[in-house]
Amino acid sequence: MTAQNGKDLLIKIDLTGGGQFTTMAGLRATRISFNAEQVDVTSLESQGGWRELLGGAGVKSASISGSGVFKDDATDERARQIFFGGQTPNFQVIIPDFGIVEGAFQIGSIEYAGSHNGEATYELSMASAGALNFTAI
Repeated sequence: MTAQNGKDLLIKIDLTGGGQFTTMAGLRATRISFNAEQVDVTSLESQGGWRELLGGAGVKSASISGSGVFKDDATDERARQIFFGGQTPNFQVIIPDFGIVEGAFQIGSIEYAGSHNGEATYELSMASAGALNFTAI
């Protein structure tokens, strides 16, 4: 993958549950990470005393985070609804020249901040809540 603009890494939210995704407005920084737990099956018989891992086992997860400024009433309100309602709607993450990750996420935290001489900002973090789909672009 060649160098990309950071602004092209987009988090999109399904506003109505109908599969119409809208970019969460005002985000300045976004991040997605993928994780897979390791299952250690090392025993006294492990060759040379080296650790052995069980392939295909363990829990897979993903987390998304973002921070930015308020710009759009619809996506701001939807994020609040999801958080306070404990909902797990579908989100999309567009990774430029790589692919689209789509699936259910739960908003784990929303933080609001502001200073007297600056703009109001927010940060949010989400955790995957089911299987994710990846589509290469």
